[in-house]
Amino acid sequence: MKIVSFLPAATEMAYALGLGPEVRAVSHECDYPADAKTKPVVVHLALDLTGLSPREIDEHVSRQLHERGTLYEVDEEILRAAQPDLLITQNLCQVCAPSGTEVTRALAGLHPPPEVLWMTPRSLEGILENIRDLGDHAGRAPEAARLIEGIRADLAAVRSQTARGLPRPRVFCMEWADPVFCAGHWVPEMIEIAGGEDGLARRGTDSVRIPWEDVLRWAPEVLVVAPCGYHLSRAREEAHRLQNLPGWETIPAVRQGRVYAVDADSYVSRPGPRVAQGARLFAHLFHPDTFSWSGPADAFERIES
Repeated sequence: MKIVSFLPAATEMAYALGLGPEVRAVSHECDYPADAKTKPVVVHLALDLTGLSPREIDEHVSRQLHERGTLYEVDEEILRAAQPDLLITQNLCQVCAPSGTEVTRALAGLHPPPEVLWMTPRSLEGILENIRDLGDHAGRAPEAARLIEGIRADLAAVRSQTARGLPRPRVFCMEWADPVFCAGHWVPEMIEIAGGEDGLARRGTDSVRIPWEDVLRWAPEVLVVAPCGYHLSRAREEAHRLQNLPGWETIPAVRQGRVYAVDADSYVSRPGPRVAQGARLFAHLFHPDTFSWSGPADAFERIES
């Protein structure tokens, strides 16, 4: 089977199911595992965001969506050369990957057209269903079942420990820094499993802009800066920018030294197999005396004020 993935999460799933050799082309954001970066890139961002601040990125993205309805360009020549039997895409977020009209336009040039697997997870269960669907479509159902079982077991292990009377600190997980966005979709579930309480999060639905004053009123005891699509280096930059906001010094998390930048693209915002590791990472940040972190050292960093 020849697979083209428009989604970093789907690319990770494919590799986890042993389908790496069948992946013929990927998006510009497919960076894990390392072999994915050797594949032809079929999806590119349609605008240059290099050097822009988070607010400028938000403004450019909003303008591009309003004027053109898409942020992405599909390299139709590479797509035709890949001759996919299965194309994996999404219809959850216009910002995350090609969706809707972009996919329809890309498919028009393929004969015969491939089967299309749409991934639209809004919860942890939705992510597991995506893994199952890919396994079914690609003839890897047993492998998918084992992968799902392992993820469930890892999440259950974290939940069982946090359910043993641990205090539940007030948490704010920030999915964008300027303007401020709360956590949405599956992320609030990860926070809950990890033993935190995020009163500003929106479980199972979109992340949205919120006033900074709401964060000050919530007074989080742990502040996690996890900008969607960013690895640790960019998350660190955004966390330091926040220190100029009014009232920053009054936040309990700041006073207690519990502000963290997190590699969101690997462990938080990407709905792939590593969400269980993300939940354990959160648990380590919320309950460091109970949960150790044995994952990569560049998964998070405590931000000094």
